[in-house]
Parts: sequence; C-alpha cells; structure tokens
Amino acid sequence: MIIPVTPLQQNTALVWCAATKQAAFVDPGGDIPRLLQGLKQAEAQQGVQLTKILLTHGHLDHAGAAADLAAQFNIPVEGPHRDEQYLLDSLGEQGARYGMDAKPVTPTRWLEDGDTVQLGEVTFDVVHCPGHTPGHVVFVHKLSRFAFVGDVIFQGSIGRTDFPRGDHGALVSAIRNKLFPLGDDIRFLPGHGPISSFGQERLTNAYVADAAFD
Repeated sequence: MIIPVTPLQQNTALVWCAATKQAAFVDPGGDIPRLLQGLKQAEAQQGVQLTKILLTHGHLDHAGAAADLAAQFNIPVEGPHRDEQYLLDSLGEQGARYGMDAKPVTPTRWLEDGDTVQLGEVTFDVVHCPGHTPGHVVFVHKLSRFAFVGDVIFQGSIGRTDFPRGDHGALVSAIRNKLFPLGDDIRFLPGHGPISSFGQERLTNAYVADAAFD
C-alpha cells in the first residue's frame, strides 16, 4: 500500500508478510492521521499488525513521523546507516523550516551494507547507497523482485546531491555498481513519483543510463 504524505508527496509504503501479517511502514514522513487511516484499512482487510518502521534516510519527508509512530505502537525503527545520525538528530529543526511537526529519532538498529531486515517470513536485503545523503540505504526483496529505494533513483531522474554531504559521483556509482547489477527486472518504488524498474532506467534515465557511459 502506497500512501503519499507531506506537501512533497513522499511515497510512504505499508508492507506486510502475507504469512504472519506483520507489517512495517517504510519511510513514514508525516501526515500521521493519513498513515493511520491506511493502517486501519489494511488491518480491517488483511488483519495486519504494525511491528516495525524501516527508514531509507534521514530527511524530514521520509522520517518525520518515525519517532511518534514508534512511541505510539512501541515498535522498533530499523535503518538507515549510522551516517544519517546528523539528519535524524535534526528532524525537529528540519520540521520547523517547513512548518511541519517532527521529532528526532534514534533507530533501534543501524544498518550496514549487506545486512538483512526481517518482517515475519519476508527478508529484505540492505544496500548502502550514499550520495543523496551519506547513510542512505535501499531495501530489496529479491523473491518478489522489488525494492524500496528512497531518494536514490526515480523514474527518469536521480536524487539531489546539492545538500550538505551530498556526492553526485558516489550516487551514480551506487546506482550503476550496486543496484543495476541486481537485475533489470527489479521494479522499485522511489520516494517520489511512479514505480519504475532498474532495466527501464538503464535504458532511458539520462543520468545513469548505459548509453551515457559508453
């Protein structure tokens, strides 16, 4: 279930294990009433129970509601990489700049490249993809060939690197050397905009397409 939140229309995902009904919010950026409405719908229709929060990185529109939801449901927060601590610590200040309520959050578990995250019987592989922010991670579910990529790559574009500690070269390298080799058939939900696939972006994305590097 995709729930766009905040004025930036960030794609929060509610995902769950079909066998155990354990559920997680991926990047709950804000608009908590809207997130809870989606959760209530999934509870009624699928019998799910929210058991954790997963974060790709520490920007406000991805992590702004994490602290409140974790406290309300007494659930852990997993991710991102430890290099995001400076952003997660500044969520209150980020929120104030955009007129949004947000609280700092400290993950229950920091994630490293190569880690796995368990949601019931579902396993996500963790890929550290710095560049948009230094500690950005991507969650890949290999069995369903689907990934949650945050703001690393979008349909036709890539993440901004003009923020402090952004690194354009590192971002392009992470996409081409870490994500694309996982397979053209992997579809992904970006932080903003429509679902795409690594194969489509290899062909058509001017920033990282194969043709740009021939």
